[in-house]
Amino acid sequence: MCGRIFTPFTVGRFIIVPEDAPPPGGPELPLIMGKKGAFGSGEHETTASCLEELAQIPDLAGMHALDLGSGTGILAIAAVRLGAATVAAVDIDWRAAVSCAANIRLNGLEERIHSVCGELACVAGRQFDLLLANIYAEIHLALAPEMVQAVRPGGILLLSGIPLQDKFDIQRRFGALGCEQLNLRIMEDFVTLVLRKG
Repeated sequence: MCGRIFTPFTVGRFIIVPEDAPPPGGPELPLIMGKKGAFGSGEHETTASCLEELAQIPDLAGMHALDLGSGTGILAIAAVRLGAATVAAVDIDWRAAVSCAANIRLNGLEERIHSVCGELACVAGRQFDLLLANIYAEIHLALAPEMVQAVRPGGILLLSGIPLQDKFDIQRRFGALGCEQLNLRIMEDFVTLVLRKG
């Protein structure tokens, strides 16, 4: 598997650092990413927007979060850097789960983030304070009831990976399930939604 080539770069409060780069000395929170594995080290506009919106969530400290479709685990790692107590990082692709687990180790967060290869049903019966999901719009639509069920009343859903043309369908779907829109970020090709479960 070929490695990705990137140099440290900042996104909001974070600095994304390849595993072989020297540790940064600035005020940004470091997210150390391996060069092999699942795509995504923060370059894409959906990931960058999620990182920026994540940093705006109040009272994140001590939250228990679910990162659905975790990929490299960058959002899970960022949530813990911001103070989340634990994150369940779930991805259906075993290569993503392996990549995520490797990045968790690179960041020394094995005690707080658990990488799982599987579907949302893997955490059925649990409720989280925060759900992160940077996934395809059709998956948001298909899993919306289960996603909302996985969040405690008053909890937050941070949704991205939504093409502009699917924005209204996602808003209507989650609104019908009792979610209130807190923020909407419109980017070049995608939107990111921040919702609160009623």
